[in-house]
Amino acid sequence: MPEHAVASWLLVAARVERGWHTQEDFAAAYDDKARELREQARISVRQVRRWESGESTWPNRDARIVLEAMFGCPLEDLGFRWPARPTRRRPGESEEKLEECDVRRRTFLGLAGAAPVLDLDALDHLTAAAHGARRYGERELLGHLRTALDDAARADGLAGPHEALPPVLGILTAINSAARTAAPDLRCELLILGARGAELAAWLHRDAGAPERAVVYWHHQAKEWATLTGDGAMHAYVLLRQAQATGRTDPARMLDLARAATTGPWTLPPRPRAEAFQQQARALALIGARVGEVARTLEQAHNALGQAAPVSGPATCTGPLGDGYTDQRLMVQSAICYREAGQSERAVSLFGQHLATGVLAPRDRAFFTAQYSGALAAAGEPDEAALAAMESLALAAGARFGQALAELRRTADDLAPHAQRPAVREFRQRLRELAVA
Repeated sequence: MPEHAVASWLLVAARVERGWHTQEDFAAAYDDKARELREQARISVRQVRRWESGESTWPNRDARIVLEAMFGCPLEDLGFRWPARPTRRRPGESEEKLEECDVRRRTFLGLAGAAPVLDLDALDHLTAAAHGARRYGERELLGHLRTALDDAARADGLAGPHEALPPVLGILTAINSAARTAAPDLRCELLILGARGAELAAWLHRDAGAPERAVVYWHHQAKEWATLTGDGAMHAYVLLRQAQATGRTDPARMLDLARAATTGPWTLPPRPRAEAFQQQARALALIGARVGEVARTLEQAHNALGQAAPVSGPATCTGPLGDGYTDQRLMVQSAICYREAGQSERAVSLFGQHLATGVLAPRDRAFFTAQYSGALAAAGEPDEAALAAMESLALAAGARFGQALAELRRTADDLAPHAQRPAVREFRQRLRELAVA
């Protein structure tokens, strides 16, 4: 396995932490900094790709000046390696031990602020993999990458996309590097895992407010890896996630994608199939279909979910597709469909029944409560809407859950005619203060 299999992704994590979500963003920022420093060196996206893949291990003098100014740290902390570094070996310390400790130090420094979801044990295994897996076999590496991806997905639900995105991109870089030289069977397993990670990366970019091209890129990457591994269900699942990422202003595309997920040359398992029918129902509501048609499509979702086997344990990113899709989630998403269909009272009733039961991750509770506040506003309950909105805002503000905040801005607009009511005024003021912050 190449030495850069993990070390090279430190640069990815560092650039994403600073808001450069794509290689194009980073190349543009680099050129801006070079002009500011009056350095002549410019770079292309191809050069960024070479750095992040480890093909180019040490930048030239001009590039070093620009990179150190951009990141404010030594290049070693970004995963770059001197062509021939002098050793700082202690008496009795082996060359191999010195190199391993140095890489572990750089890995920890590069991730301490950006990706605390990877604990010290995970860092130990991942940095060992960067040195040809001297102590750990490739199979064990696959297991640790899978665990790290599950940990990152859980971190998103608790603390938001900005916490989860750097480690996810690092894991994807490690998968991509390892797959190049892996045996065919292991390569297939790595790419199957990569498809899951790429779909998660698309979601995280969207929730973090990244440019649309970043979301599109990772959806396409997930479908490419799913196609290469013959994983038709995953290909269909990405189509569903693309439908969910489609804005309310393009319901026809949302409907096309959600229908393709259930009618293409693949078979979705019952739980994600139910979610795809629910997404179709929302799209139908947005294009103005009759409420009866929306209700019939939701009934298809309930029928599909009724065919699902019981979930044996907590849902994970790398477990069975859609295992986190439960009756409770279908009911609150049905409430969203009825809200979109203009059935505000029905939506309020469903939200009231099903948000009070079960356990939702903070991200999900923030989003569904924001939707609830909008339904209350549409039902003519401005004070209750403002109270629900403030509950959602308390969950969403610190972690910057992007989808929840977008719904809260929608609620704020809906409540504008009631801006002088104390609860409404307080909510709108808190939302403005967050925007300024």
